[in-house]
Amino acid sequence: MRSSLGLLHGLKCSFKSVGQIPYAGALTRSKVLQNARCYSVSHLSVQERIEQKRKAALTGGGQLRIAAQHKRGKLTARERLELLLDPDSFVEYDMFVEHRCSDFGMEADHNKYPGDSVVTGQGRINGRLVYVFSQDFTVFGGSLSGAHAQKICKIMDQAMMVGAPVIGLNKIQVKSINDTSYLFITGPDVVKSVTNEDVTQEELGGAKTHTTVSGVAHRAFENDIDALLNLRNFFNFLPLSNKDPAPVTECHDPRDRPVPGLDTIVPFESTKAYDMLDIVHGVLDEREFFEIMPNYAKNIVVGFARMNGRTVGIVGNQPKVASGCLDINSSVKGARFVRFCDAFNIPIITFVDVPGFLPGTAQEYGGIIRHGAKLLYAFAEATVPKITVITRKAYGGAYDVMSSKHLRGDVNYAWPSAEVAVMGAKGAVQIIFRGKENQAEAEAEYVEKFANPFPAAVRGFVDDIIQPSTTRKRICRDLEVLASKKQTNPWKKHANIPL
Repeated sequence: MRSSLGLLHGLKCSFKSVGQIPYAGALTRSKVLQNARCYSVSHLSVQERIEQKRKAALTGGGQLRIAAQHKRGKLTARERLELLLDPDSFVEYDMFVEHRCSDFGMEADHNKYPGDSVVTGQGRINGRLVYVFSQDFTVFGGSLSGAHAQKICKIMDQAMMVGAPVIGLNKIQVKSINDTSYLFITGPDVVKSVTNEDVTQEELGGAKTHTTVSGVAHRAFENDIDALLNLRNFFNFLPLSNKDPAPVTECHDPRDRPVPGLDTIVPFESTKAYDMLDIVHGVLDEREFFEIMPNYAKNIVVGFARMNGRTVGIVGNQPKVASGCLDINSSVKGARFVRFCDAFNIPIITFVDVPGFLPGTAQEYGGIIRHGAKLLYAFAEATVPKITVITRKAYGGAYDVMSSKHLRGDVNYAWPSAEVAVMGAKGAVQIIFRGKENQAEAEAEYVEKFANPFPAAVRGFVDDIIQPSTTRKRICRDLEVLASKKQTNPWKKHANIPL
């Protein structure tokens, strides 16, 4: 409306000026047209106005605010997109859109910025299409307006139509930047006024809080550049949509490469810890593993990797932390990752060394039964290829939860060091032979009978007992076989995971 009034005012001035010509009828047609051009709405041509608006959009909130952003060690919205996307691949949408707010003096020209507070469009990452939006902190702090939201919704709609992902670079990233990004529902001032707690921004919603305590953020990085380069790497593991298969890239790491170090990696003493990441790195292409939530619920390891060039999801218990026991946080972390992989057609490889669920009142009062069931449900409903390797302990209900044959595991292997049992020998003997003599003898008998992979193999709970050094070869072969897997779940309105 405001633009229309301006146009009418301009036309009025033009007609008034033309009316002052003494005798228009005596002028030639070319002279009239020449004079008419002299009295246009603006002294700038349309092309000049376009370039002026474009220049204003490219500078966002202005050079002073850009300098302030740089002083804080952060990139601008456009600099982030330039680093994230392939060179010269960004195509911007809605550069000339402005907010429509008219309250509190917002309708003034100095409060209008072409493009408003977000930059939107599409581009390429390693040649693959992606839609993007990047909130501009130099314009109203990157806050959300109607125009801002409309721009984001437009690229989301287009991404849905063509089957492409959307990457949002928020003014506060979910992938947090150490010491410069904060994420909370209410800030420290509100917390102080309501609960009388004194807390800093960093303590309440900093990168460390959300990557180690709350689990809201999946990873933290040192700066914008580190985050964006990791985001490019992460993007390469994912299909463009849930209708596409997992990406397959050229692989120079032999699929049948033996890994001799795995034959001696599991300690002879069952109570001694080892690093599950050593096993994971050993079997993967080029030892490359993009770990998700590495600092949260460390007793379980999840992340993306490649096997013979094919993207896979990795889940593994971590004996170095809480002996690899499952607890509330690790169950939720694992379940979320398994469901993500299943949603995007990514095969899941599970490495098992789990002595059980973590005991204690804190876990019971927190609902470990309900939360542990989430991981069981996630593995049970997943229809992607599922390959499981038991490296050592597989005890009780926790064994069942970790992609066992009972949860429709496609291929289940055990190493010679595997122990598939209800519980550890010592605990079992104390219960079975309570109050009786010769418990040490009974424990040795129990170990001889159950602390090995044969009971599970005899019952078909594992498909084979394999030499650890052949694990990579076996998994690569199985992934090729399972690439054409077709499995569906019974129809239902929606799943009913125990939330």
